[in-house]
Amino acid sequence: MSRVPITKEGEIILKERLTKLKFVDRPQISEAIAEARAHGDLKENAEYHAAKEQQGLTEAKINELEHALANAQVIDVRELPKTGKVVFGATIKLYNLDTDESISYRIVGNLESDPANGMISIDTPIGRGLIGKSIGDEVSIETPSGKLNFEIEEVEHI
Repeated sequence: MSRVPITKEGEIILKERLTKLKFVDRPQISEAIAEARAHGDLKENAEYHAAKEQQGLTEAKINELEHALANAQVIDVRELPKTGKVVFGATIKLYNLDTDESISYRIVGNLESDPANGMISIDTPIGRGLIGKSIGDEVSIETPSGKLNFEIEEVEHI
């Protein structure tokens, strides 16, 4: 199986989520199941069935995070040479040539992608279109919603 790139910060966030699921959520759910069992007949016990369903979802999420972390290739952008080129983990300030607006993105892995917060996956059209480009380059990127035209204003390895 191929390794999935993730930033150092992304690894920390996923480990924190996993720790919370294992040591906070899992015990709370076990407690809720025990409490619901104490109420008697399990066939018609909605609290019991809801807690068991939540337990299944939590265990699935734990397995998913453990698998993701086991297959992650952690990349610390601060350790990469500062070439001025867009690389995985870099934060890029772009000037949209069509709308005259600036926007910043950080190129991250699929596991930590959050476009609403400026974290775009390296596997998106914008992510792929920016990799290897330099400050001052003009880039045209085909996306599902149409062509976007940017000029790269800044590249930071932070």
